[in-house]
Amino acid sequence: MARSDSFALANSTFEEAEFVIVGVPYDGTTRFRSGTRKAPTAIRKASRLFDPYLFEHDLDVSTVNVHDAGDLDCGSSCEDMFKAVEKETSRIVKAGKFPILMGGERSITYPFVKAYHEVGVISIDAHLDFEMQGDRKFDHACTMRKVADVVGIENVVPFGVRSISRREIGQEMPNYVDAYQIQETGVVNSWKKVLNMMRREHVLLSLDMDGIDPGFAPGTSRPEPFGLTGYEVKRCIDMLGDRMVGFDISEVLPSHDPGTTAALAARMIMEVVAIVHTRRGE
Repeated sequence: MARSDSFALANSTFEEAEFVIVGVPYDGTTRFRSGTRKAPTAIRKASRLFDPYLFEHDLDVSTVNVHDAGDLDCGSSCEDMFKAVEKETSRIVKAGKFPILMGGERSITYPFVKAYHEVGVISIDAHLDFEMQGDRKFDHACTMRKVADVVGIENVVPFGVRSISRREIGQEMPNYVDAYQIQETGVVNSWKKVLNMMRREHVLLSLDMDGIDPGFAPGTSRPEPFGLTGYEVKRCIDMLGDRMVGFDISEVLPSHDPGTTAALAARMIMEVVAIVHTRRGE
């Protein structure tokens, strides 16, 4: 039985679990609206809204072994958070479990990728997040630049982009698929293009909730119009299937959320559990 303060699917010990959920309540480098550190609690609460039987998969996800490891102690600095995330996710991966991280801010993806020997990263995000640091301290707008330093720029593909800063234009950038291309060619064809671009078989899927249009996910720190629908992101998760070896979700901002953004985030976690578990069993 899950604790009242854990994700609704949580039903297992760490040793028994196929999936391990971890909260990362950190937003220390956020430039705009702060408060995403409160998101793990909001997502866990929202997870109790849903019936665990997902009829389109013919699966009751409450029967899948899921462990909620609680929230990490992120310390007082970005570096503290990086160390905590890398240590915990490495433990999970080495134990043969599938890690699911709930931010917190976007920067959680950078230490997460260090848990893997060889992985590609697909980032669903309104922003490219590829700014050069220069003399600035780390902040979430350079997250995917730092991820590329770990996995190689050829192994990073942002999807759904609709905001690129002047600082990023002219710099080395990854291949990306923007939201306008997706509208022209459709999400299925666009996602197939991404999967063909992704050279590595194993993929970490990173979902910044502002990748979804604010009409569906208003509670984010940096909302951008013209985004994906929740259903389109669901289709992407389903098509990625068992190539997915890890998942993170970030940038839910409870103070600006009527509840829909946290609920959508919780449902995306359920979708990941369903599709990975089902595909592994095929």
